[in-house]
Amino acid sequence: MRQVSVAYGQSRVVHDLDLSVIEGEITTLLGANGAGKTTVLRAISNMHVRVSGEIRFSGQRIDGWQTEDIVRLGIGHVPEGRGTITQLTVEENLTLGACTRGDRNSVAGDLERVYSYFPRLKERRRQQSGTLSGGEQQMLAIGRALMLKPKFLLLDEPSFGLAPLVVRGIFGILRRINMEDAVSILLVEQNASLALDLARDVYLLETGRVVLNGPTSIVKNNASLRRAYLGY
Repeated sequence: MRQVSVAYGQSRVVHDLDLSVIEGEITTLLGANGAGKTTVLRAISNMHVRVSGEIRFSGQRIDGWQTEDIVRLGIGHVPEGRGTITQLTVEENLTLGACTRGDRNSVAGDLERVYSYFPRLKERRRQQSGTLSGGEQQMLAIGRALMLKPKFLLLDEPSFGLAPLVVRGIFGILRRINMEDAVSILLVEQNASLALDLARDVYLLETGRVVLNGPTSIVKNNASLRRAYLGY
């Protein structure tokens, strides 16, 4: 992203943002509530925002593209609130995640791969997704995005509302996905400590502007920065 500004209607939320994610790495985007983190993810996916500036993926400029075309490029988005279709079963939700793919013959194998990451989903595969626990619904949202076979995964607050033990399990799986499948990840997360442990690089946002970026060690090892921007 280069000199990207994002607005809802006439209200600008993100200002002249420069951000890059190294291929195959995890980058986290941190900041207080209202800093513009979710808006950055929506700008990449072109979801209900007005964007100016330049957004590139794999050498192609994608700002202004339709969301479905961005998905076909291999950009998966797990929004805050999970967004699963509650009336469908677990397996129907997962299969829906592969609907834009052309290689239909390999979908069954990828479904089993998702089940290997999330065995609980295999146990619940015939269950209506609206009856799942919060942690199971988050697993399902991530699994559905993986059925796209993404090259780049956008994750918005995956720990929200979940018990610490469940969160640690999900973050361990995210690390596996990144290492085993070479999926690049841009992570927005309220649990800054966990995010800094998972990611290689960090961007700190304040009122829609980047105030610091670099290796996560910059923030992890600086208590004054954490207190100023992350509250701990």
